[in-house]
Amino acid sequence: MTTPSPLRPEHQRLQALAGSFEGEEQVAATPWTSAGVAKGYLSAELDLGGLFLNQTYRQVRDGQTAFEARNIFGFDANEGSYKFYQFDTVGFVPPAPATGAWSGNELVLEKSSPRGRARSRYQFEDQDRFRLRIEFAPAGSDIWQDVVSGVYRRTPSVDHQ
Repeated sequence: MTTPSPLRPEHQRLQALAGSFEGEEQVAATPWTSAGVAKGYLSAELDLGGLFLNQTYRQVRDGQTAFEARNIFGFDANEGSYKFYQFDTVGFVPPAPATGAWSGNELVLEKSSPRGRARSRYQFEDQDRFRLRIEFAPAGSDIWQDVVSGVYRRTPSVDHQ
């Protein structure tokens, strides 16, 4: 039997994402969707003794689910960085996790794939509200383009199916 890894302060910072949140989103036109507004629902809980955070995300546009994702966040103590794996309804399997760090109240994670680079910025205004901005730079480009941005507020834990 293995002994669980001790929680570090870096693991405990993931608690900021735990709970249920919802927010209004601005969606930019991309190769995968058209521009518009949406409602985003996020729900997350700490798992495996607090070492990881499992998050579900659901985007609703025009009363229909338009996009869903399952995200896993963790802290890699060997590298000293946060890791973020995302599996979604677009269907791309991540070749590697997004990697990042906290800077003040903002968690920034970036990943690369053959399609380009993606960056997620979680900026916490307080314990019940954060701004999320997801950006994409196509392969061969250094120009970041908005994908989704929104402000999310903590809500009671409710299933928004």
